[in-house]
Amino acid sequence: MSSKETGGQATLAPQETRVGNDVPVQTRSERFASGNVDDFAPVTGRETEWKLSPVTKLSGLLDGELDGSSYDLSTNPSEGFSTSWVSPEDAPRGVAGLAEDRIAANAWSSTTEVLVVDISGEHTEPLRLGRSALGGTARAGHTIIRAHANSHATLILESTGDALLAENVEFDIQDGASVQVVYVQDWNPGAIHYAAHFATVAKDATLTHIVVSLGGDVVIVNPSTQLVGAGAAGHLWGAYFADATQHLEHRVYVHHQGPQTISRVTYKGALHGKGARTVWVGDVLIGADAVGTDSYEQNRNLVLSNGTRADSIPNLEIKTGDIAGAGHASATGRFDDEQLFYLQSRGIEELDARRLVVMGFLVDVISKINDSALVSELTHKIQQKLSRTEVE
Repeated sequence: MSSKETGGQATLAPQETRVGNDVPVQTRSERFASGNVDDFAPVTGRETEWKLSPVTKLSGLLDGELDGSSYDLSTNPSEGFSTSWVSPEDAPRGVAGLAEDRIAANAWSSTTEVLVVDISGEHTEPLRLGRSALGGTARAGHTIIRAHANSHATLILESTGDALLAENVEFDIQDGASVQVVYVQDWNPGAIHYAAHFATVAKDATLTHIVVSLGGDVVIVNPSTQLVGAGAAGHLWGAYFADATQHLEHRVYVHHQGPQTISRVTYKGALHGKGARTVWVGDVLIGADAVGTDSYEQNRNLVLSNGTRADSIPNLEIKTGDIAGAGHASATGRFDDEQLFYLQSRGIEELDARRLVVMGFLVDVISKINDSALVSELTHKIQQKLSRTEVE
């Protein structure tokens, strides 16, 4: 992929919900948080955190009433893996984070039943949660996933069908746990989905968080990870493919709080068709007590046609000089001519060569999933999307 490396640090706008507060928030970590939607002012679309988003299409989630009741859920319950719906009063909400924008707060305020998922012990087969019958009613969701101490598992959350959904998802990754979470958005065309993810990772625990966004009209996933315990690790991966008129947005935040913590962030996207739009914002904060931290984030975008737009903004803030390493990168561009020449020199037609490059680019992320059947399924879906495109 021919590309231009970019980087930098952007200031994030204040939550203009604080009456009389005209002082801009300078870093991601300073953003106001509340579970009450009334604490956030109406969104105009001019705010820094919203100016890259299609706020008109999100109006039903920003200001409308949301159905926060339970929904049909498919799962594969087993020993050490359980799900239950409880009232907000009985749920440990806020264990991993709190809403930082109006949509997340509206979902928080509107939820009447919370899905609590508990994982304990070691699981060799993937655990699954699926939903496909949400329909077109504006809904709110709240899920809390607790990976108990020293548990080991892969958890797949897969979304299909129609949706107009705003949700908060919390991950409580306790001491010594190692969990891979795979979050797949394969909604029907026209679906609108906003998800705020909050994770806390305790001592010597590891969270691998993989987002795959393929379907829907507007899909926004904002993963926030707090590495609070010594030796905690966060590996955040993302793959997305935006067709014409699709808007796929991911805003990643990693906060190193504990010493000797490690984070790796890699998001890769492809865009094709007039109006295809992607947004990636990556914020990493290395706190004053996070000595020995090792951190790196990157975003790569492959542009397949004219008329697309990919916004990519990596930010890094460091509050201690005692770190192992930190860096970030961003690249957006078309095909690497050398890759194409290599494939064509071996008898592969140009169109097929271009599609192979795209497949390799995205499957690099998807192959990290600890479920060969899902890897094959997602690879096939990407191939289907490619077959409908005329790669330029």
